Amino acid sequence: MIFVFSKHALEQIKNRNIPENSVRDIIENPDKIIDYDKCIKIYQSIYKTDRKFLMRVFINCCKEPMVIITVYKTSKIEKYHES
Repeated sequence: MIFVFSKHALEQIKNRNIPENSVRDIIENPDKIIDYDKCIKIYQSIYKTDRKFLMRVFINCCKEPMVIITVYKTSKIEKYHES
């Protein structure tokens, strides 16, 4: 899968201390893909460090190459992810 990071996504990765290779892993092997709207898909997976998080990656799939819009991790796993 070919994609690029938006400036915003790179800033969020840095600010939130998210390893870029973890983002790539989630895109290549997500637990779940959610169709947010016509062009936006959310790739998400459980992410484990010292704690358990849900990592969510928002991608604009209508662009060529696809653009990673933003990335964040949340401890509110039940809110966004079915077990």
